[in-house]
Amino acid sequence: MRDLRRAAGLTQAELAQRSGVAQSNIAAYESGKRRPSATMLSRLREAAKPRPSGVIAQHRDQIIALALGHKANRVRVFGSVSRGEDVSGSDIDLLVRFDADADLVDMAELMLDLEELTGLHVDLVSEGGLPPGPHPIRDEAKPL
Repeated sequence: MRDLRRAAGLTQAELAQRSGVAQSNIAAYESGKRRPSATMLSRLREAAKPRPSGVIAQHRDQIIALALGHKANRVRVFGSVSRGEDVSGSDIDLLVRFDADADLVDMAELMLDLEELTGLHVDLVSEGGLPPGPHPIRDEAKPL
């Protein structure tokens, strides 16, 4: 349990807050004084998953480099991350602008590479696929 929490970069208090489990119970699980049920262990594992905003912050430069390598630029985040509402288990929603010579293979490979890098599901939207003018995705998108 301790290794799981530390790998997520969380304190006992943070894991308690995310999971809704009392910090004293987490301490007891970590010390071996109590054994968590399978359901509790699953709950704690889910709560220890990283938030996408943290993953993006950690890998920002690599995300941009991958995008450039797949003929994409202007990488922006939208959805729960841009609104500050992401939770562990949320996906990453990215809006990118592809070069004129990019194709669907570039987009698919970029998405797969981003998922491999982040360990999270990535929804990738091409700016060229949005209609001109105001659009909810474009309106809430923020640079990385």
